[in-house]
Amino acid sequence: MDFTRTIQKNTKSKLTRQKLFQTLLFIFIFCSLTTKGQSGPDFNMLADKAFLKLYQNPDECISYTQGILVSDQNAEHKIVLQNIISQAFAMKGEYVQSVNIFAQKEEPDQKNDLSYCMQVFSDYNLADQYQNLGLYNQSKRIISHLLSDQKLLKSNSPALRITTSKLYQLQALNSGINRNYPEALKILDQSNQYLGDYNEENRILTIENRIFRSSYLLKLNKLPEYKTLIDSIITDLEHQKNQPFLLALAYENLSQYYFLRQDYATAIEKLEAGLQLIENLPFNNLKIKIYESLSRNYYALHNDAKYHQYNKLYNDVKTKTDSSSKEGIRYLVKLVETNQNKNIEFQKHLLLRSFWFLILILSLIILVLLTYFLLIKSKNKDLKKQFDFFEKQISQKSQPVILHKTTPATKDPGTTKISREKEDEILQKLEEFEKSDRFLNKNMSLSLLSSQMEINTKYLSEIINNKEKNFNGYINKLRINHIVQLLRTDSTFLNYKVSYLAEYSGFSSHSAFTTVFKSVTGMSPNAYIQEISKTKAL
Repeated sequence: MDFTRTIQKNTKSKLTRQKLFQTLLFIFIFCSLTTKGQSGPDFNMLADKAFLKLYQNPDECISYTQGILVSDQNAEHKIVLQNIISQAFAMKGEYVQSVNIFAQKEEPDQKNDLSYCMQVFSDYNLADQYQNLGLYNQSKRIISHLLSDQKLLKSNSPALRITTSKLYQLQALNSGINRNYPEALKILDQSNQYLGDYNEENRILTIENRIFRSSYLLKLNKLPEYKTLIDSIITDLEHQKNQPFLLALAYENLSQYYFLRQDYATAIEKLEAGLQLIENLPFNNLKIKIYESLSRNYYALHNDAKYHQYNKLYNDVKTKTDSSSKEGIRYLVKLVETNQNKNIEFQKHLLLRSFWFLILILSLIILVLLTYFLLIKSKNKDLKKQFDFFEKQISQKSQPVILHKTTPATKDPGTTKISREKEDEILQKLEEFEKSDRFLNKNMSLSLLSSQMEINTKYLSEIINNKEKNFNGYINKLRINHIVQLLRTDSTFLNYKVSYLAEYSGFSSHSAFTTVFKSVTGMSPNAYIQEISKTKAL
């Protein structure tokens, strides 16, 4: 009997444990289903490792991240991983592949299922694509819209906070491109407020922000503060292992300081140290910066062999990435238009699927649909006009330099009629352009300028013709006035050859520069330099 009771007791205990296990299993499955789309600790670690590899070797990053992507079917995880792969291709200067990876995102019917965090992250991805391709105004508009959302700014979610930090970082870069360095520094401070020490991504973004800050301090001529910061960055990176991209970027940054001090040998030393770190790695965008800086420093030292060597490397890689950038812009334009059409079809599908609920108010629905499609059609036309400017553009970084607004001449009766408001807008944008040094770009043309300003080419041409006889005369006068100002204020330029001055100011040849220079100043470049030198010697 005792034995029988023992068996019954053990059996009952076993059944109780089984029920408890089943209950716990049910709770686990339920929790898993209700936390759909949230990143578990394992994925966070894998994604963080992928982000770290992004700055170590883009090719390894792509291979590693694609391996995770194949086995992870979570829609939100895929967006994060695709963004990392897209960034890796962008760092290689392969923009078509970058946009292609970005395009492999969720369908319109899946986007509504994404969390708020992933919806913000998707919009950040688009702003990042625009920024990579040099479409800074489009990038800035998206970021400004996102950063106006108080829900985003006040969130305590680590994922939302780091996305917010990235948005501020992109906005700071846009301000730096427009040469608004004080504003860029303030925005970097805002970016840092959303960073912590949670993972590698936070730490890398912190280092990037410090490097960008040092660059803007240098531009503002705050040399002691700049030197302290950049030395601290380099010391920290040199003590860390396997940070080739960030350390090479910091060395390139420091070389600019020595170039300004005319210590070209030290500048070359820093550049070659940076190049050695990434020479066998596909960081093509950074290589372009280093090749260009090396050629400039060797030119200043009159080392023609080294100058031509690095200038050729610069031109070869730059031509390849520019071509990819141009194709990337076309691809992105097509992608945006395609997504617009998909969204229209998706909305139509939802309306048709729920049509039977609204049968009693059929006439009202038809009116709403007609209005809706007319608005979408109008929006698509505006979008097409906006991007037509960029289809012929090779991605170039705007480098916010000098002239003044002039009172437009009386229009001929046959000229295009421009409203007073539009004329004032164009004059204001031209004044901003004249205060930049973008006119030094050899490729500057009326169409490129109109694309950058987002202004109708005919309107821009008419306003410029009121300033000068034609666009070439306008640009050439800006270039000559700029180089004359440098000759007067910076004695370093008095020692340069006329051929270098011609190349620096954007002219295609020595003779063209000399002809225009004489037509503007009444003297040849050599004669003008001699007069300035005599004046300074007195």
